[in-house]
Amino acid sequence: MSKMLKGKIISKPSLKTIKVSVLRNYTHPVYGKKIKLSKKYLVHDENEEYSVGEDVTIHSCAPVSKRKKYCVRGKDAS
Repeated sequence: MSKMLKGKIISKPSLKTIKVSVLRNYTHPVYGKKIKLSKKYLVHDENEEYSVGEDVTIHSCAPVSKRKKYCVRGKDAS
């Protein structure tokens, strides 16, 4: 089973590549404070059908290049 993440497209650095920011919320184990973490992933977009600002779901796939290990699964319904 592949890992699936939801995020927002923040840029299109080159052909067939999009940069997706994934936001994660968690509670600190000692202090109990809610913390937001974001991580950016380079994602393979074979048909170049997505644009900046869209919410998408990505999943892990076979490595396409050195840093691209995720592919776009589709747009989020939200």
